Amino acid sequence: MRIAIGQLWQETNTFNPRETTRADFEEFGVLRGRNVVDKMADTNELGGFIQSLRQWPESPEIVGLARLPAWPSGTATCDTFLWLRDVLIEELRRAGEVDGVLLALHGALVADQHPDVEGEVLRALRDVIGRETTLVATLDLHANITPLMVEQADALVLYHTAPHVDVFETGIRGAAVLRRILIDGAHPVTSFRKLPMVVPAERANTQDPASVSHALRLRLQEMEAQPPVLTAGLATVQPWLDIPELGSAVLVTSDGDEHLARSLCDELADSLWERRRDYLPELVSLESAVREAHATRDGLVVLSDSADATTSGAPGDSTWLLRELLKYDWPRRALVTLVAPEVVTEAKRRGVGSALTTPLGGVRDHRNSTPVTVTARVLNLFDARFVMSGHLSKNMAIDMGPSAVLGIGNVHVVVTSRSGPHFAPDLFRAAGIDPFAASVLVAKSPCGFRAAYADRASKILVVKAPGCAPSDFWNYPYRNIPRPLWPWDELP
Repeated sequence: MRIAIGQLWQETNTFNPRETTRADFEEFGVLRGRNVVDKMADTNELGGFIQSLRQWPESPEIVGLARLPAWPSGTATCDTFLWLRDVLIEELRRAGEVDGVLLALHGALVADQHPDVEGEVLRALRDVIGRETTLVATLDLHANITPLMVEQADALVLYHTAPHVDVFETGIRGAAVLRRILIDGAHPVTSFRKLPMVVPAERANTQDPASVSHALRLRLQEMEAQPPVLTAGLATVQPWLDIPELGSAVLVTSDGDEHLARSLCDELADSLWERRRDYLPELVSLESAVREAHATRDGLVVLSDSADATTSGAPGDSTWLLRELLKYDWPRRALVTLVAPEVVTEAKRRGVGSALTTPLGGVRDHRNSTPVTVTARVLNLFDARFVMSGHLSKNMAIDMGPSAVLGIGNVHVVVTSRSGPHFAPDLFRAAGIDPFAASVLVAKSPCGFRAAYADRASKILVVKAPGCAPSDFWNYPYRNIPRPLWPWDELP
């Protein structure tokens, strides 16, 4: 038996003015052919695929297609979409005859003229392998699931957690579904419902026992424990997609039991719809948040700058919180991050210990932020390379390029050349900083940062500020979304 595996991963934010190109994927780390199997055996969904397949009673030959990842950012160019699709098709044709295909997808990749990239990719691959070959794909729970995606795949297997701490495990679940179809003879039947709703990410914490997301996660796991159920998933969607088919979705795939799949899918859909208002977050003004952080003398205060969350595809160079932090004298470090390659270049030219007067931020996202000019000291120069596990990852190599630490009093700005996990403790450690010893830390993430900080922060505040990934997204100028759609429209 021969099983082909591959990955296409990027979460798009259509409000980010910076387009995603082929270079962004190549910079993150494209792999093709055998390298996919050799280098990704213990990383994320691909690692889950590989390790699970190797445990089958008769271990199949694992055929690597391609790993095509890019960090969340703006809309991909049309040429980039064509290249991504063609790489996967080329590698699949080169692989020859296979019995099954396992794909790790995100589910929210948008390209110019192609709002449903994953749907089109699944259709293109299906055209190559035909209907007799089993095709299973994994998805982030912020996927925008479309009818085309459901139609082309035999099963779609979604993360169950946010923060996303089950990425590797979702790969294992995906391989288990493939095995049930190929070896046990299961006949997948999927019930799918699209819901006219989009919810903020800030309160979608499946690890918080008080949240609606936690209850729904437990119910999904109960459903999947039923022998006839192959997979059950709930996607609350990436909100910052101005596309025609935007909306949350639920799906259940059973082994031949259409009635069961429909009944469980309806139960999930009704539960999500009835509790949609529970997802609306309580936000703190940036002035109040920074003031409260300064007044907190013990422990670490984490400020979630969700509107500039690089994990949500924002550019990562907002200056709103930086400006506010600079108004205070901090007893211990105040930590904030920025993406500013030109500032890193100048800091390297001047060297550690030198003074630097420079504008910071407000360049990549010039619509929502403006530069702030500071005089800083170059405290450190480093390469932002590390291996990250936790939210989004297991053993995932990150390279955010040449970077610098600038000190403005006790405000330390970690400036990177490229976007990445601008919440990760690993980033601060790579910069020579213990993040947990700081007075305050700005995490550019709406929810995922909690996996690293919830147990160690003395206080967490979610801040309201302008940006490409705001929690009140319905106040932004969407032009292509379907209407009516909650919370843009009040629906019964």
